[in-house]
Amino acid sequence: MTAQGFLLLLELVGVFAFALDGALSAMRAAHLDLFGVVTLGIVTALGGGILRDLLLGELPPATFRTWYYLTTATVGALVAFWGHRLVGRMSRPILVFDTIGLSLFAVTGAQLAVHSGLGAGQAILLGGLTGVGGGTLRDVLVLKVPTILTGGLYAVPALVGSSVAVVGPLVGLESGVAAFAGGVVCAGLRVGGVLGGWRAPSAPRSARDASGE
Repeated sequence: MTAQGFLLLLELVGVFAFALDGALSAMRAAHLDLFGVVTLGIVTALGGGILRDLLLGELPPATFRTWYYLTTATVGALVAFWGHRLVGRMSRPILVFDTIGLSLFAVTGAQLAVHSGLGAGQAILLGGLTGVGGGTLRDVLVLKVPTILTGGLYAVPALVGSSVAVVGPLVGLESGVAAFAGGVVCAGLRVGGVLGGWRAPSAPRSARDASGE
């Protein structure tokens, strides 16, 4: 298998995991029919990449130029719908796949932005958007406060990994090495956040009380 083929395989694994996780999360948050679950699974898996491509002016988005991204996301959502009892118990494998997807999407999104001529700051933001945009859209559609705003380490790993992938070549690292390093950093922070309970600082209780909540 070529390096490009291996990268595509990892991307599809990430898409499948994102669709699984997105569909399961949607079912827990709202009472949805089959169409709703599949739609939100696809949105979770592919929404970030579509937003990135729209902002970069890449039309049509890469998702719609081939059949395998949409197909993989649809299969992942269907597996979650029909096998949610079994899949819901597979937290560790899904975490692994989800982490792979987050890391790959953040790093590749950032590097695509750089290759499109954007500056480092904009590329880092687009890398983070690619990784977490789909999950954020899903949360908004089910009327839930987006996960990236509630303290769990999800957006932070994506942004840090994107930063490493973008800044690395600027300080002399080969682009592939920088991308790999960014993916490892993103994955490490994400897994640490889940298994180690790492969280971003939350708003002080006194501030919430003062607002009347």
